[in-house]
Amino acid sequence: MIDFCVLGSGVAGSTIANILSKKYSVHVFDKARGSGGRSSNKKFKKSLSFDHGVQYISPKSKKFRKFTQKLLKKKIFKTWDGNHLDFTFEKKPNNIKYIGAIGNNALIKHQLKGIKQFFTSQIIKIEYKKKIWKITLSDKSSYQFKALVLTCPFPQLKKIAKNYLDKKILSLKVQMQPNITVMVAFKNQKNLPISSIKFNDETLAWAANENSKKRFKSNLNLWTLQASLKWSKKKINNYKNNNSVINELISQFTNLTGLEKNKIIHKKIHGWKYSYNYKKTPFLSSWNKKYQLGICGDWFDGPKVENAWISANDLAKKIK
Repeated sequence: MIDFCVLGSGVAGSTIANILSKKYSVHVFDKARGSGGRSSNKKFKKSLSFDHGVQYISPKSKKFRKFTQKLLKKKIFKTWDGNHLDFTFEKKPNNIKYIGAIGNNALIKHQLKGIKQFFTSQIIKIEYKKKIWKITLSDKSSYQFKALVLTCPFPQLKKIAKNYLDKKILSLKVQMQPNITVMVAFKNQKNLPISSIKFNDETLAWAANENSKKRFKSNLNLWTLQASLKWSKKKINNYKNNNSVINELISQFTNLTGLEKNKIIHKKIHGWKYSYNYKKTPFLSSWNKKYQLGICGDWFDGPKVENAWISANDLAKKIK
């Protein structure tokens, strides 16, 4: 029997799976079609690729800086250079930006190398009986494990594992915030000499010039747009099959940058219902020895990749 089942293949899931795999047998499950979670990279074809979740990494803690330096040496990460404009005029001491060399899911792919992964696998039920976890998928198939690690967003965690959660977890006041992202490609447009733009705008919060990441050559101008929190909250429940939502965000971008809307040849929208949690919880992860149940995720500690990595490492210490 396999030792650990890890639910989720994002930063937290891939990190804890990687650490545990050095001592235990591990399987990873994710309802998506591939690994990455919110560190996913959307590739429509070779020259049409977007980081539509996490935009970059700016290490803050000493341990995470050391970790990212190793990945830079291995060429899994690279520095995102260029002109990064910030119209919010926020003071930030660390302005360095790291990105995946082939996409912002590069960290995930590196950490999950050699680990058995199951995709399009939505877990609908978990049961703990006679010291064995049984997980049931939406296709009615089931698997058994000695221990279980959940890395899903807090609302999904409460839904699937309520009967097994500690009171300290159930009592948490976690508010996951949404984000709406649009991926757009322009033809016959002069490439702006800008890598990213942070807007002071009620609709549009961020735009990333995918061409500036220099991962591939493209004759198109590729941009990833991320909406403001206020606007995302208004639209998150009705953005699907609603052209007015994607068009509104694109119109705001073209109005602010001067790019021509009639030159667009590709556009796609994605909604992250549980994108991030800004408010830290009193602890970094949870390990229930009685149930052999671990919980980790960025929402314990903050909204960044680093917070997910810290949470997973904290859980690993508790398990060992």
